[in-house]
Amino acid sequence: MLKDKTIFVTGGAGFIGSHLCARLVRANKVVVYDNEHRNALKDTEVLNHPNLTFIKGDVLEQAALIKAMKGSDVVIHLAAIAGIDTVIKKAITTMKVNLLGTYNALEAALACKVRRFINLSSSEVYGPHVYRGTEESLTTQGPVGKLRWTYGTSKIAAEHLVHCYFEEYNLPTTIIRPFNIYGPQQVGEGAIRKFILSAIKDEDIIVYGDGSQIRAWCYIDDFIDGVLLILENDKAIGNVFNLGDPKQTISILGLAEEVIRLANSTSKILFRESSIPDVEVRVPSINKAKEILGFEPKIGLEEGILRSLKWYQKMLGGSP
Repeated sequence: MLKDKTIFVTGGAGFIGSHLCARLVRANKVVVYDNEHRNALKDTEVLNHPNLTFIKGDVLEQAALIKAMKGSDVVIHLAAIAGIDTVIKKAITTMKVNLLGTYNALEAALACKVRRFINLSSSEVYGPHVYRGTEESLTTQGPVGKLRWTYGTSKIAAEHLVHCYFEEYNLPTTIIRPFNIYGPQQVGEGAIRKFILSAIKDEDIIVYGDGSQIRAWCYIDDFIDGVLLILENDKAIGNVFNLGDPKQTISILGLAEEVIRLANSTSKILFRESSIPDVEVRVPSINKAKEILGFEPKIGLEEGILRSLKWYQKMLGGSP
């Protein structure tokens, strides 16, 4: 277990960041640098932990980033614009934050001489179809003019930049590609979050297309386990890792039906045509993470949904 380090987390107030900080703050000093665009940290006790420092800031402001990062041993770069609806509405901001923000974080890491730099990328870099894709598989960018693919393009460009800093400046970097992470404290546009919130209220659940799109879902605790394994293993330096759970694979329609069943809900499923391109299949290979890190997800989809349901019911003031 990583301990007695100063860990700097950009975007640390978000869904993944809030869970990561909760695990790291027990034995380390954690500095969260976040503009509070999406703040899951405010709903936790971690925000008031004596080992946590919160700095409101923007990754597009390099001087402020360097000042805030001084004295850090490890940087975990999570800050990004995400969520397809948000990306389409703010495509330019997406490119700036995801690419230029990563550049600023890398420059700050060099200036501050950090010992590790972890970059959170995305499974979107694989494009519209990936089944058991490995880290060495080709990445695919959608056609220019389709704003849907701006996010994935910004993320793969940032990956190349991160690897260049590893090669040219010997900055100890690792890249993580998350596959459909879900769980309590999720903010934003996640499908499981949307389905659960509708099911709790017995409202209609909207499924785009025919619901045959396939996803592999990974519970947040398992994902954080993978990140911690990366932080603790020097063999991760210079590498890219898929982190997800291919065993928990289901269609979007099947997912909606499962949420309704587990929530004991009367919600109806309504089908709508999507106005944007979609990813048909997204299932990772995690063999590399298993072999190098010992990564092994443990939480099944049913258990993960039930845990998430309980948390959202509590947040909405209902009974679990």
